[in-house]
Amino acid sequence: MSRSSEATMPKKGFDVSASLPWVSLLGRILLSYIFAWSVVGDLTGWAGTTHYMASHGIPIPGLFLAGADILKIVGVVLLVLGFRARFGALCLLVFIIPATFIFHNFWAITGAGHLDAVLHFQKNLAIMGGLLMVIALGPGRWSISS
Repeated sequence: MSRSSEATMPKKGFDVSASLPWVSLLGRILLSYIFAWSVVGDLTGWAGTTHYMASHGIPIPGLFLAGADILKIVGVVLLVLGFRARFGALCLLVFIIPATFIFHNFWAITGAGHLDAVLHFQKNLAIMGGLLMVIALGPGRWSISS
């Protein structure tokens, strides 16, 4: 089938973006929520978070925490607004990939914390998948821009 004949064929299926334009906004909000809440936790428990980071071998934990929070704030704002959402998703991805491998390294944990680390690792993989979808497809409807 030629490319021109494909363009004239009716599309099959349900177009969510046209029928339910708010779905992409809701998805961006839900995807961003965990990162926004993380920033609140970091800012209200700075000493505890830096201590936790240091216990995992992070040098200059205050500096790395500040950098992580900047990535998360920028990512959340851009993703929720849908303004440069792909870049916002990339900021969050740059944060979550190393955080996942450093803090949820289930392969090195035995005993009671093993299952918890496995679940957090898997949750983060799912979040990474959502961020990659935004990077690939853009913010969808009800956004400031692509």
